[in-house]
Amino acid sequence: MTEATYTVEGMTCAHCVGAVREEVGELAGVREVDVDLESGRVKVTSEAPLTADAVAAAVTEAGYRLVA
Repeated sequence: MTEATYTVEGMTCAHCVGAVREEVGELAGVREVDVDLESGRVKVTSEAPLTADAVAAAVTEAGYRLVA
């Protein structure tokens, strides 16, 4: 298992957290997605490392932006 933490811009409520969790959670190999609304951090636990592009695309699909 591997863990990676990302910063997401634009989340303001519980609905935002759920949308990001759902989209990132659908990526292949993802086992757990922990979203902290206050800090804007998203911790992803997956079977293998994910590409930043894949995570960014999922976050964008949810309506938010991954901060580099």
